[in-house]
Amino acid sequence: MAQETMSFQAEVKQLLHLMIHSLYSNKEIFLRELISNASDAADKLRFEAIENSALYENDPELRIRISFDKAARTVTIDDNGIGMSRDEAISHLGTIARSGTKEFFSKLSGDQQKDAALIGQFGVGFYSGFIVADKITVETRRAGLPANQGVRWTSAGEGDFEIEDIERAQRGTTITLHLRADEDELLSSYRLKSIIQKYSDHVALPILMKKEEWDAEKSEMVEKDEWDAEKSEMVEKDEDETVNQASALWTRPKNDITDEQYKQFYQHISHDHDEPLAWTHNRVEGRSEYTQLLYVPKHAPFDLWNREHRGGLKLYVKRVFIMDDAEQLLPAYLRFVKGVVDSADLPLNVSREILQESRDVKAIREGVTKRVLSMLEEIATSSAEATEDADKQKYQTFWNEFGQVLKEGIGEDFSNRERIAKLVRFASTHNDSDAQNVSLAEYISRMKPEQTKIYYVTADNWQAAKNSPHLEVFRKKGVEVLLMTDRVDEWMLSFLNEFDGKPLASVARGDLDLGALNDEEKQQQEKIGEDMKPLVEKMKEALEGKAKDVRLTFRLTDSPSCLVADEGDMSGYLQRMLKAAGQKAPQAEPILEVNPDHPLVKALKADDANFSDWCHLLFDQAMLAEGGVLEDPASFVKRTNALLLAR
Repeated sequence: MAQETMSFQAEVKQLLHLMIHSLYSNKEIFLRELISNASDAADKLRFEAIENSALYENDPELRIRISFDKAARTVTIDDNGIGMSRDEAISHLGTIARSGTKEFFSKLSGDQQKDAALIGQFGVGFYSGFIVADKITVETRRAGLPANQGVRWTSAGEGDFEIEDIERAQRGTTITLHLRADEDELLSSYRLKSIIQKYSDHVALPILMKKEEWDAEKSEMVEKDEWDAEKSEMVEKDEDETVNQASALWTRPKNDITDEQYKQFYQHISHDHDEPLAWTHNRVEGRSEYTQLLYVPKHAPFDLWNREHRGGLKLYVKRVFIMDDAEQLLPAYLRFVKGVVDSADLPLNVSREILQESRDVKAIREGVTKRVLSMLEEIATSSAEATEDADKQKYQTFWNEFGQVLKEGIGEDFSNRERIAKLVRFASTHNDSDAQNVSLAEYISRMKPEQTKIYYVTADNWQAAKNSPHLEVFRKKGVEVLLMTDRVDEWMLSFLNEFDGKPLASVARGDLDLGALNDEEKQQQEKIGEDMKPLVEKMKEALEGKAKDVRLTFRLTDSPSCLVADEGDMSGYLQRMLKAAGQKAPQAEPILEVNPDHPLVKALKADDANFSDWCHLLFDQAMLAEGGVLEDPASFVKRTNALLLAR
């Protein structure tokens, strides 16, 4: 087929502009990304060759080779992995096939460090080659295709690319970077090796370069940090050397692995530019034998809440790569965890369908879950006991990023519910901030001697929760209330009924019973209730069809009224949340509670002419106070103005 010129996808054009003009100071990432892609190509070949060993084409030794040519001013990355067909080259190199393209560009901030961190996360690492190259040539052939179905792809990164068929005897992919004028430092064995050892030392394939020797007759040794590629007197030998560790990091003894190597491996598998928050590495023996290397990131990925995103761990069987994102190895509420599981028991031809039914996979999933929870418990404990501010903030950093996801585990993982409940954090009236840093155990430790329940309020945001009229009596009595403002909280609370023997009670649901906290005032409140009974009955008639019931309350000290949900009914907050999500919510009329000591409530007795308007005003005010939306705002304004003028 003759040479053909094609245009890039629109998003690729934007990306190329970013690469060329915005990420220059982070140019080292190009080699990390291209080596990572080459490693993935080798993994894919191993996987496909499980059922078709002919794909190895009598060359089963997988490797990556890096070379440079000073005269031509090129750097080449060559692998003998799976390779690409013509259609795959057009698809993989001409478009960003992965979902989330809009999110990718929306995340770009103009901060070079942050933008560089996104490159790998979105599966667009190939284009990072244009940071250092003004032209890229790719020659490739897919394993199993004949030699005459090789492909050459060429682009200067200016909006289009050329593609043509070539003869290529070797399967795999060769990427040649034609360097920009000011990139001569990359034409150096030392420079390339230093980048490889910095970013790709853990890659489980040998990364080969030509061996070099110093020519002592021509010049004296130069300090490495003063290396000048143009003046070097290294002589290339006709033999290869491996410049990385070339062994799967998780298979090595923990004592042989440095923290830096663990961090680099995390960045390799996660494409995260930042360091992980924590990690755990151990070998499990017993009913199932497997090795797990698990990481908790510092930051949530952009697609954490995308239901279509497939999250999970990398699965290997006896060191052979099987699949990315094996979600069966983790419960959904731990989908933020990155890492590797290498099983000694699973078959090499395991599929996603088999994973769902395998007893071995179930055992691995349970083991991985327990290990992650143990890691989070260790972070929480060490943060509580730390003396340095950075260490104290470690668990808070985790919680701010992933707390809402972890809360899902309360309802999804019955066997670990108690452990997860110990890890959850909330804002509270104990602190005058929206920081979610109060555990249920801490709350219980501060409970008053006569207090029997853990009290909480749910609201759209912290400010609304903090100022909720339902908290007035609790402030008066000095009782702490948890302020719950995450969307997942109402759902979570349907599964979290008690903690450490103490029931959780909403301050905005049912008839408030403060138990022994209110013993001294009960007699007086009962007398007031009898005196106000006729007024309450009259208010019920006025609000028929709007309020399920009207009753006196002693939970209010400053506000005239509030709305509460009856026991068993859906709260107003949850109804609003479901409607906002486009879901149908069962209509449940709220209960109006009025404060008998408030002047507005007392005034009701003396204003028969405007009695109904006052009742509706108290109801609407209570609805607004809890963040609700009025069904008829115009009538509310008209009624309010009329009552103001009447007074």
